[in-house]
Amino acid sequence: MERFAEPSSQMMGPKFAALMNGSVTDKVTPDMAHLIQDYWHQFPPMDPMWNKILAAYLLTIGILAWIGNGTVIYIFGTTKSLRTPANLLVINLAVSDFGMMVLNTPMMGTNLYFETWIWGPMMCDVYAGLGSAFGCSSIWSMCMVALDRYNVIVKGMAGQPMTIKLAIFKIIFVWAMASIWTFAPVFGWSRYIPEGNLTSCGIDYLERDWNPRSYLILYTIFVYYIPLFLICYSYWFIIAAVSAHEKAMREQAKKMNVKSLRSSEDAEKSAEGKLAKVALVTISLWFMAWTPYQVINTLGLFKYEGLTPLNTIWGACFAKSATVYNPIVYATSHPKYRIALKEKCPCCVCGNVDDGKSSDATSQATEGESKA
Repeated sequence: MERFAEPSSQMMGPKFAALMNGSVTDKVTPDMAHLIQDYWHQFPPMDPMWNKILAAYLLTIGILAWIGNGTVIYIFGTTKSLRTPANLLVINLAVSDFGMMVLNTPMMGTNLYFETWIWGPMMCDVYAGLGSAFGCSSIWSMCMVALDRYNVIVKGMAGQPMTIKLAIFKIIFVWAMASIWTFAPVFGWSRYIPEGNLTSCGIDYLERDWNPRSYLILYTIFVYYIPLFLICYSYWFIIAAVSAHEKAMREQAKKMNVKSLRSSEDAEKSAEGKLAKVALVTISLWFMAWTPYQVINTLGLFKYEGLTPLNTIWGACFAKSATVYNPIVYATSHPKYRIALKEKCPCCVCGNVDDGKSSDATSQATEGESKA
């Protein structure tokens, strides 16, 4: 399918000369040819400018994710007051996001430069496997954080207190779930192949056999719909509980003929409003990051002909943007984290920083800490 060009001492990377058939698969190296779906042969080569734009986007979110998640890991790991059982889930989330961008960004960036996959079949499995493992871990870590906040705020004293053992058990569950879906294609249930403009690898969502189709259906259920349902379920009742709490406080203040039972209410927004914003941003950004890629996989499952190299590769890149959102939503909304961040890295703090003395429902919501 391809013939390699004569070696040149002035060239670096793979040496190939495309057959002039006007396809996006022109630059595929011989060792990768057997993994390319026939579907992609119908598309002409992408404009090289798109590869530059994608590389710039990937580099930008990569740097932001490295800095953001690296800072979260450093602050939570070096601040004694933040080393609580519940915050182990936040650290696990940051480790997942950090790992994805550190390990996957350089490989994909190199492929975008050469406009095809250059690392060979084994590294295709490694790249896709790492993306699947860290992505699954990230999503389920978000789910565990949401369930922990639900346990603290909605169930209150009736809920099971978070302990180190329970937190570790949840983290083990998260990585066990990630491992199952990551290694299944390696052992024959579906497979990892180049996708889109062939600069990244992912699950085979174009094959019509029931082996890959069954994997993709169950993968979508367990790594998208179930976490999404649990996150929405948790925040729905969290908002309802805080709303009821705020209403009760207003009624009590009215009975006592005082303006408010909160000394800081004039300076701060209501806990209900703050929590609603955190929940809305959390779920919205989760949707924004992962839904396009999930839709692409689903369309491929049903053999939709509208998939193109450009829209599929953008879906894969956009899913990685969740690694940038998560540190902002899950860490910077944490009052004690913001205090520690101001002390150790004041240039990273935006807006006013609470003194940490407040004990309202919002603090419980954003910290997600269980109190025995």
